This record gives sequence, structure tokens and C-alpha cells, in this order.
Amino acid sequence: MANSLIFSSESVTEGHPDKVCDTISDAVLDACFEQDTSSRVACETMVKDNAVILGGEITTGAEFDYRSVVRKTLEEMNYDSTYADGTEFSYTCKFDAQNFFFLNLLGQQSPDIAQGVDAAEAEDKETAEQGAGDQGIMFGYACNDTPELMPAPIAYSHQLGEAMTNLRKSRLHTWLRPDSKTQVSVEYVESKPSRVTAVVVSTMHAKEISTQEIRDILKKDLIEKVLPSELLTEDTKYHINPTGLFIVGGPEGDCGLTGRKIIVDTYGGMGRHGGGAFSGKDPSKVDRSAAYMCRWVAKNIVAADLADRCELQTAYAIGFPEPVSLSVETFGTNSVDEIKIEKAVRDVFSFKPADIVSQLNLLRPIYRKTTNYGHFGREQEQESLTWEKTNKVEDLRSAVGA
Repeated sequence: MANSLIFSSESVTEGHPDKVCDTISDAVLDACFEQDTSSRVACETMVKDNAVILGGEITTGAEFDYRSVVRKTLEEMNYDSTYADGTEFSYTCKFDAQNFFFLNLLGQQSPDIAQGVDAAEAEDKETAEQGAGDQGIMFGYACNDTPELMPAPIAYSHQLGEAMTNLRKSRLHTWLRPDSKTQVSVEYVESKPSRVTAVVVSTMHAKEISTQEIRDILKKDLIEKVLPSELLTEDTKYHINPTGLFIVGGPEGDCGLTGRKIIVDTYGGMGRHGGGAFSGKDPSKVDRSAAYMCRWVAKNIVAADLADRCELQTAYAIGFPEPVSLSVETFGTNSVDEIKIEKAVRDVFSFKPADIVSQLNLLRPIYRKTTNYGHFGREQEQESLTWEKTNKVEDLRSAVGA
């Protein structure tokens, strides 16, 4: 009997309460970087009912109205009584871009943390180089399931979520509302995607439409148009708004917090996660930048045909520039010895925090592009999201003698 397993991953749209928070936090980061690329940003957001609360630490020379950044972000999601062109539509959510309670609790970065990150000498600091902004472990993953070298379940879940948002914003279906979730279950046979066994879609909607209409429309206009037809079979199960009504949603239906969708942001559970969230953090925070770095390296290893699957782990001590560990795992899919691959990684790439920022050109206001539908696998955004480039393939092949 062929070796098989079923693996599931989920995604959420930009209007999910937690993603609202991630999006606001990254919008604040970009607003800082638009004026001051030396900004140190750790912005956390909470939303509930009609309230938006910012917290965390920011040290920046940028000057802007934080409430205006929040309002613009909510307008772009259509958490508003009007479309961007001024066209009105029926909207019943308490959470409204034109009428929300706002509390700004942002402070400045601790000087004790700052001296560890700064490229300067400090009392009792072990080195004058720029160090990591915190201790921690970070992972990166790639596999050849899909053209973008991402696991199939999370890739398809993101595609469904993004397509549903496009349906809403194009006004093809005006009953759609911003808060939605998707989930795809894929059966693997001999480690290769074989078929989709189940699809789950839940979306907030206007009260005027029936659940059966929603199910019929989304199966036809979303699922069957997005997922590869060869993976859908007569046995595929479809669970569309399985609870029935979903009229109350967004921050009215559930409290949202930055950093609660870290598995959605990465590999859908197929690759491991170090635990640190990304959104709202500038690249001096290795939670974000080193995870991007590990994805870049893993993707280039798979693109170079050195392995079918690859996972990197690295770890840092706060204030210290060199990683305290670096490992490469190819799960037995490697075409050359793993020892050679790991040596090639060390020869081709530098994992010092300052070098990560330089190699990936991270001091730019690009982070709003990363927030939704995955920080990884965004092929169309390679020029901005540089960790998705496969520009080190030949260097790796040469380093392993391939």
C-alpha cells in the first residue's frame, strides 16, 4: 500500500480580527520607514467592537498621525460605510473606519535593548557590532509541492482567501464582508500532493443572502476557479459556512491581537515555527528578519535541486551578532550530502543581523505587502519581498560541487 497522509492548513483574510491587527501594526511600521529607515518599531494592536488600541515601543524620527494611519488601513479593508470611491453600501458592523475609539499606548524602545542592537560599544557589551534584538529560534522552510516552493495546503488556503477578498472588492458579490477563513486538506501519496480531500470556507456576509446561496456561489465562483481541477474529486468534501449564519463578524464578533496567526503567516504547520510573530517589528528584530533569511536560504536549496524539502533553524543571543546555532534538515530528500549543504550555506550566506538586513534590503517600507496571505510564497512580489528570490542557486551548486 502506498504511503499516504492527509495534511490541513488554514488561512484568514485581511478582515479577520487578528489580521486587522497585523495589518495596522505593519502599516505603522511602514509609516515610520517612509520617513526614517533607522526606526526601531515594535507595534502591537488590539481591536474589539469599535476600539483600536496601539501598544509597544517605537523610537523614530518620523512624524505622522497614528489615528489617520489606522483609519486609512480600515478603509482599505472596507470596514467602512462607503467604498473607496465614495459609493455607499449597507454595512452593519460596529467596527467602522469613520467612528472608532482610539488609544495610543506606544512608548520608546528600552535603552538596555537599544544598546544591544546598536552597532556601538557599550558597558559590558560583548561586541561593538550590531547584535540581535532578542534571543530566540527561527525557522525557514521550502518544498517542491508548488511552483512557489510552498506546502500545498497553505498555498491553496492563501489562494482561496486572496481570491475571496478580490471577489468582495471587485463587487462581483456585494454580500461578502471582510472577515473570512479558509482551510484546505490535501492527501499526500509517497510525499506528493495527490488530491484535495476537504475544503472549508467561512465568510461574514450580509443578512439578505441565504446560506444555501452562499454555498452554491462560493463553490462555483471561488473554490472551483481557484483550486487545481485535477486535485478536486467526487469525494472532495465542501464545508461552506458550516455553522450557518455569519452576519456578526470582524472585531465585533471576536477580539483581535497582533501576532496570533503565526502559523498562517508561515508554512501552515508543515514547517516548524520558533514562536516569534512578524507584524509590527522592524528588521532589527530577528524574529522577523532571521525567519525571512531562513526562508530565502531554504528556498534556494530546493530551487537548486539539492533537496526536495528543506528546513533551516537558526538561533540568537540578544546583543550578539553571530547565530549561536545553524542547522539544515532535508528529511532524506537531499541529492548531495547534508554536511556539504550546510557548509555551502555558511559559505554563501551571512546570518549576522546587520548582514541579513543588507542582503535582503530590509530597510524599506515594504511590510504592508507581507501581512496578508502569507509572508512566504509571494512570487509576484519578489522584487519587494527579496527573500522569495532564487538568486543564489548557482552559488550553492558551485559551493557543493554540483
